[in-house]
Amino acid sequence: TEVEIAQVFLDRCIEAQCAVALSAEQAAMAKWWCTELQGKVVDRCVQLHGGYGYMLEYPIARAYADARVTRIFGGATEIMKEIIGRADGLG
Repeated sequence: TEVEIAQVFLDRCIEAQCAVALSAEQAAMAKWWCTELQGKVVDRCVQLHGGYGYMLEYPIARAYADARVTRIFGGATEIMKEIIGRADGLG
């Protein structure tokens, strides 16, 4: 369910970007939500693989490493939260 919600929200963001109407707040929300969700999903997959989930010979280990870095590049999650908070008048 969470993945489907993220897909729908991301689709709306893409539509807004194509219409040159995507706000920084919406982009920050998409980046925050999707990267955190990616981390949760990949972490669950690693748990399913047990010790093999940490061995670089398996694709899940690479996905785990990639999921960690997506939370940082393009703006850390904390920065995304700050952008959203400022847009809502909380900063």
